[in-house]
Amino acid sequence: MKKLIIAAGTGFLGQVLIQHFKDKFDEIVILTRGKSQTIDGIKYVNWNARSFSGWEKELENATVLINLAGKSVDCRYTKENKKEILLSRIESTKILNKAILNCQNPPKHWLNSSTSTIYRFSLDKQMDEIDGEIGNDFSINVALSWEKAFFKTETPNTLKTALRTSIVLGKDGGAFIPLKTLAKIGFGGKQGNGNQFISWIHEEDFANAVDFIIQKEISGVINIVSPEPIRNVDFMQKLRKAVGFPFGFPLNKFFLEIGSFFIRTETELVLKSRNVIPKRLLDNGFQFKFEDIDNAFKNLVNK
Repeated sequence: MKKLIIAAGTGFLGQVLIQHFKDKFDEIVILTRGKSQTIDGIKYVNWNARSFSGWEKELENATVLINLAGKSVDCRYTKENKKEILLSRIESTKILNKAILNCQNPPKHWLNSSTSTIYRFSLDKQMDEIDGEIGNDFSINVALSWEKAFFKTETPNTLKTALRTSIVLGKDGGAFIPLKTLAKIGFGGKQGNGNQFISWIHEEDFANAVDFIIQKEISGVINIVSPEPIRNVDFMQKLRKAVGFPFGFPLNKFFLEIGSFFIRTETELVLKSRNVIPKRLLDNGFQFKFEDIDNAFKNLVNK
């Protein structure tokens, strides 16, 4: 493969993808709000994710474009933050659509971030790409608007894939670090009533799944999750076992509300039941390295 562009590729998931693809592409370009420079053979190009400023020329003759842009949802849902969460996703997607249409030789495949949170809260049904039921709340409506902005502009020469990604567990970033810390200091009990499902994926499987989608030229929406959602109470018990801590105080909704206020986040991130399965990946023959949460934790804790 020749040229990979990752928009907003300096964060946790961007670094996971860079490590995976660094020897598989002749050239990697990262679109960043930081300064333009080249580090370790990787080209960083400044963009503001909302308007043209020269970065759009990088899309010419690209093999693959991956867009990870979007304000983190790990914040309080104030009016200002909710607006930025939505606009950062919509505007970056719209400007990339416009840039692709202006290309003489546009990227062959564009993979755009989405989220498994697009499905409704579910304790009773596993959600796949075919029969999954879409809910109705702030986070879901952001996801719907995001995918609409992505797909409504036709790009005849560029395949499009929306990555409905779950919690990605990785050693150097994402949700695993604070969860591991909680478990190590004795607060690794169930969160809320513990019945809610967690859909998760190991960082290596995330990168391998993205690679697989590129190789197989899979388009449309696709769930990037492990095959087995797990209840919160079991997830936390297995995490305690992995870090070697014998017990964990449970955190009920009241204490979660207090804690989330002080650390400036929302309880939805741990209380929503995300019961999502990767039907399209499995149907296309993708093989997970870490299907089992015990193996995933063992790998991440001992890495």
